[in-house]
Amino acid sequence: MTLFELAAEQKSAEVTDWAARLGWVAGLLLLIALVYWLMRQGWTWRGSLQSGLPDLPAAPDAPGGARLTMSGRYHGSTTAGQWLDRIVAHGLGARSRVELTLTDQGLEVVRPGARDFFVPAGRLRGARLDKGIAGKVLTEGGLLVVTWEHGDTLIDSGFRSDRAAEHTTWVETLTTMITTTEGTAR
Repeated sequence: MTLFELAAEQKSAEVTDWAARLGWVAGLLLLIALVYWLMRQGWTWRGSLQSGLPDLPAAPDAPGGARLTMSGRYHGSTTAGQWLDRIVAHGLGARSRVELTLTDQGLEVVRPGARDFFVPAGRLRGARLDKGIAGKVLTEGGLLVVTWEHGDTLIDSGFRSDRAAEHTTWVETLTTMITTTEGTAR
């Protein structure tokens, strides 16, 4: 057998099976689209379950002088005491940047790209440092959680300051303000 005959006899394997590869890519893209659609349906379903939540209050025209201000991140809101039960109604589930301002009238939450809201001082129920809320887990004390009443629902809203050292001051000031407000309401 000559060298030419040996070379002609051996066949190399086909390098790429394009039909199979395209089929796998199409299947993967369909799976990703299905998962995304299911997640979106779950978010919409959760919002419809929470549709009984009243509309969020807007800030008053003259909220008064600022006691405290903070820039940071809004990480979401949950039913009070249930850190995984995210509230998505009225845009409360959307994470965003935040500018917080505490006045004698209440807590103003300004969120660029998301819906702003205001918590009147009489609706504030508590403040604490925590480590997680609705899928966001940080170091111990890395999250400022403000508990407030909206309609018949107690809500925990989680914020993280750009300067974490501010959290303790916020908890102390909010606690004092809540205690004073509850004392005058009685």
